[in-house]
Amino acid sequence: MSPDPKLWWYLARSTGIVTWGLASASVIWGLLLSTRLFHGRPKPAWVLDLHRFLGGLAVTFTVVHVAALVADATVRFRAIDVLVPFASSWRPGAVALGVVGAWLLAAVEGTSLLMRKLPRKLWRAVHLSSYVLFWTSTAHLLLAGTDARNPVVVAGAEVLAAAVFFLTLVTVLSPKGRRTAARRGLPTTTPQGAL
Repeated sequence: MSPDPKLWWYLARSTGIVTWGLASASVIWGLLLSTRLFHGRPKPAWVLDLHRFLGGLAVTFTVVHVAALVADATVRFRAIDVLVPFASSWRPGAVALGVVGAWLLAAVEGTSLLMRKLPRKLWRAVHLSSYVLFWTSTAHLLLAGTDARNPVVVAGAEVLAAAVFFLTLVTVLSPKGRRTAARRGLPTTTPQGAL
């Protein structure tokens, strides 16, 4: 009995959704770590370990997702299509978002593994690209994904996007976030007359 000819397509779909979920969970957990929820208290080792574990799993599932896309005969992606933005002739913009997201994920995870050997400013700058990673991978899911119109996928994207937006505001508007903004010369209060 031969395997289902759509096996690679199913694997690409499922690992794409799982990758997005894991990357989103890692971003949300990282934002939770940077809010007042854990400030002033000793953090148990598992708290940071969970953040790292989610990111590492996202990398693993990304590799499987990309490999399944290349192996699938439905669309016929070449290696260059999944490694170079806009190289794909199938939904080039949507696929490019996924390629950019994959490279950002690799950069964030790579610098996280080398965090102790890198200058703190460099690590932080690359790690902040997690925000871009979240939004590009969410757009990729909703524009390139076969399940983009599935109500569960759309609802999940809306909920996680709202969580990332809310936690980003909490982080930026916290006293620590305002001190960081002031050090960088950014405004720390709303200008008078602004809504």
